[in-house]
Amino acid sequence: MNNAYDIDTDTILHPVGTDFDITAIGAAQNPWWNRTLCAVNDAWVRLGVLDGDFHWHKHDDTDEFFMVMEGQLDIELEDRMVTLQPGQAFTVPRGVMHFPHARGRTVVLMIERAGVAPTGD
Repeated sequence: MNNAYDIDTDTILHPVGTDFDITAIGAAQNPWWNRTLCAVNDAWVRLGVLDGDFHWHKHDDTDEFFMVMEGQLDIELEDRMVTLQPGQAFTVPRGVMHFPHARGRTVVLMIERAGVAPTGD
């Protein structure tokens, strides 16, 4: 795993009932930044700024939603490659091995169950 990952799962940046600018937050970060923007019921809305390869991993008990805001994200699965451009999204089903590849600087909105380890189980 890449030691340069800057992932924080202990802090929710914006409490319910506050507004925030996702584009501005993403623009102010360097890769590999990943934070929880807010909580919605039992889910976290996270923002990741990526560049390059993450690693093969899976989440045994939760699906993982990706929506590209900027750049290109390829999500390699064991049987295919899913390519996402800005405005496009994909949900990786729970238990499925996947390997995200950011093709240059990429900003991704993710939704996943609260408490999930972003690096996989």
